[in-house]
Amino acid sequence: MDDGGAAHATTERPAADTGGAGAAPVALRGAREIGTRYGLVLVWVALIIAFTLLAPGRFLVAQNIGNIFGSQAVLLILALGLMFPVIAGEWDLSVGSMLGLSLTIVGYFNAVLGLPIWVAVLVALVVGLVVGLLNAFFIVAAGVPSLIATLGMATLLGGVTYAISNSTISGLDPGFVAAGQRSVFAIPTPFYVAIGMALVAWYVLRWTPGGRYLFFVGSNRDVARLSGIRVSRVRVTALVVSGVVSAFAGVVLAASLGASGPTIGAPYLLPAFAAIFLGATAVTPGRLNVWGTVIAVYFLITGVTGMQLLGAPSWVQDVFYGAILLAAVALSLLARRRT
Repeated sequence: MDDGGAAHATTERPAADTGGAGAAPVALRGAREIGTRYGLVLVWVALIIAFTLLAPGRFLVAQNIGNIFGSQAVLLILALGLMFPVIAGEWDLSVGSMLGLSLTIVGYFNAVLGLPIWVAVLVALVVGLVVGLLNAFFIVAAGVPSLIATLGMATLLGGVTYAISNSTISGLDPGFVAAGQRSVFAIPTPFYVAIGMALVAWYVLRWTPGGRYLFFVGSNRDVARLSGIRVSRVRVTALVVSGVVSAFAGVVLAASLGASGPTIGAPYLLPAFAAIFLGATAVTPGRLNVWGTVIAVYFLITGVTGMQLLGAPSWVQDVFYGAILLAAVALSLLARRRT
């Protein structure tokens, strides 16, 4: 009986020790997962604190915060549209040029031709739809690699934009401009439009079959096709969404600026790619996701704004965006492999 009691005591001690030893790795894994998912948020907060200390009375003030959130609404809208073809495994390098063409169409049709603003907006969106369909034709039907097809389309759209107008156009519909420049709680209304679109994109990608099909197609087209998914239709839809959303971003930009110009749209391309790939390192690491993109957009503008307030030259912005894009792509690929 004593031997039995001793044996019983001997078996219980290692069990208790093993449980205690196992708790630390579990906690460590949990902390690591949180750090992986929300590390970008922590870096963003650290950046805000740093710029607040380095630029006291200039960075963390209501006007600057409103400018940060409002000024990047167009970039966020553009990035959300760009996510769809990239998730499906396609590149769309025409989004910046489509934004610029849409902006110019709204200005030219409304301010120069004198057509009602709703007609100008409708024409811009229809052109976005047509461009999306043309991209889909060349990529899906003709088999041209998306990188080449959309690069050619971007060049074509840039030429069309200059053909319509090679100078700044002002004098857009006052009600349209007022709606775009109105502020709610010191933040311009385009921010709320962008967040509304983010909610829609999140719902589509997270909760609808079409959203899941995008990820399946982007992961492996052959497997998706064998699973009964209409791969070509999914790719066409993704490219059309990108075209229409890019055109809508141009409309929102027209309302924000109250004017248009042929050189405004193209510079949005690199930041949009930087945002979606940087966003793929947060929330759902290794996978493009809506809320990671939202965080990334405002992380990027926080860095750019802070450097501008500290007197950094204008070329630093391009260096910052380029470096972030390279680092974001590398980190997202590493996170995907790890997953």
